[in-house]
Amino acid sequence: MRRTAPTQKSPLNSHAANHRPGLLVAESTWRELQTALEAGATAILPVGAGAKQHGLHLPMNTDFLQAEWLAKRLIEAAPVAVWPTLSYGHYPAFIEFPGSCSVASEIFQALSAQIIDDILRAGSRVVIVINTGISTIRPLHAAINDSRQPARVRLANVYEGANYRTAEARLRQQPCGGHADELETSIMLAIAPERVRMGRAQACTREMVSGPLNRNDPDAPNYSPSGVYGDPRLASREKGEILLRAMLADLLALV
Repeated sequence: MRRTAPTQKSPLNSHAANHRPGLLVAESTWRELQTALEAGATAILPVGAGAKQHGLHLPMNTDFLQAEWLAKRLIEAAPVAVWPTLSYGHYPAFIEFPGSCSVASEIFQALSAQIIDDILRAGSRVVIVINTGISTIRPLHAAINDSRQPARVRLANVYEGANYRTAEARLRQQPCGGHADELETSIMLAIAPERVRMGRAQACTREMVSGPLNRNDPDAPNYSPSGVYGDPRLASREKGEILLRAMLADLLALV
């Protein structure tokens, strides 16, 4: 009988199918969830846009894919209970681009606070909100403060962790950026390379100011016809794997 050599997998994409200390709430019964929480499982609420432009080379659910990937890796590494990803949020900088959706800040804040309260009510000892956005930071902070027990809730902004910042400083080559750029594209090359169309990647390295991106007016300060801020052409899978390891280290330190 012919024997096939074992397939080599990236350690970032390996799945510990036989030993997963965590669980997905959506795939569990309420009794299984209750048992996990009573045993001390940490509750996880991922937040990542499912409809937000990411240039011409990345899918609109880029933030969602990042949040889901990080949550699944946590399930493989720690006793956590992961709630379904919140895929609509406050993303006002991208509404000029077709398909991008943004919920008003106060609505997103109220919705997030109610979800957090229900997670706490389920018996969660600690809730960690995994946030892959920037404009969502302020309303999520407010939502946590509005929740029934804010001392039991932590906000993990994945692009602000100490390990991530160190890795970013070492790897970054682009002069400026922040959206669908060298770093985010690298992460997507490590998570879902089949979804990245590098041949369509365009750079936009002009300095920008706070406010929405503009795709139609060349005289606007945040003009970016592709929707990119930064240089995704400098991205690589190797950079993405390093950045993801740093993100996971930051999250595991909280768990």
